[in-house]
Amino acid sequence: MANLTVVKGFFLMGFSNIWELQVLHAIIFLLIYLVALMGNILIFTLISLDGKLHTPMYFFIKNLSFLDLCLISTTVPKSIANSLSRSCYISFGGCVSQLFLMVLFVASELYLLTVMSYDRYVAICQPLHYELIMTRGACVKMVAASWLSGGLFGALYSTSVFTLPFCGSKDIHQFFCDVPPLLRISCSETHFALDVSVAFGVGVGVLCSIYITISYSHIFSTVLKIPTREGRSKAFSTCLPHLIVLMVFITTTFVPNLMPPQESDSFLDLLLPMFYTVVPPTMNPVIYSLRNKDMKTALMKLRAWEYF
Repeated sequence: MANLTVVKGFFLMGFSNIWELQVLHAIIFLLIYLVALMGNILIFTLISLDGKLHTPMYFFIKNLSFLDLCLISTTVPKSIANSLSRSCYISFGGCVSQLFLMVLFVASELYLLTVMSYDRYVAICQPLHYELIMTRGACVKMVAASWLSGGLFGALYSTSVFTLPFCGSKDIHQFFCDVPPLLRISCSETHFALDVSVAFGVGVGVLCSIYITISYSHIFSTVLKIPTREGRSKAFSTCLPHLIVLMVFITTTFVPNLMPPQESDSFLDLLLPMFYTVVPPTMNPVIYSLRNKDMKTALMKLRAWEYF
């Protein structure tokens, strides 16, 4: 019991012990963060201001941008501050909050991406019923369900992890508080509650992945029936990048959490989580929106101050 009361904080891992490399890491992360910040804020602003973008598809993209903004803000600023201050300390409460928010935003984004695949399926495969199915109320309920589901998983994971005893090293081999490195420093060999939470999360994630795959298989089947080559190439150029981001996001989310805890640290353990905490929030604005003709038109209007 004494070991449980002395845990007041942890030490996150730096990317290097060399000060110059720490500064380089801080600069790179700062540039990435600013790009993600500006891209997602720009998309959120354009969709909010332009009445022509008040459609279900852009409503989901607007929420995705907000989720991406929250996700990258949960981990990257703390990592930048740690690199510049040479202090990798994070309080116990800060670690709990970081893990809860990270799981909340990652899970919510996965569910929202699933909803977006359904939206595209209805739009392409059932266009005559689109307005009847994708009503404003239905879209709001879908987004609310993704946030509530993400909050549920965040509460399950953070509660399951931080009820475990930590009696060994307080060094977390990651630049943020994540489940696998926290399990590695726990002195408990049984994690029944966490195993149930992970199994449930993986099960839901697999179902989402299967549904997304089925949706896009129907979409591609319909697109191949488009008579013009230009129409097919336009549809494929929109769908294929979405699928690439989805596969990277889903794979790098599940692989680190499914791998058994390792005795030794590896650079791969540090690298993989970056693909679902840093890469999607940075790339999604380009892939989902800024390549879109309607978004470019809205951006030109914003530059001309037409909204004001």
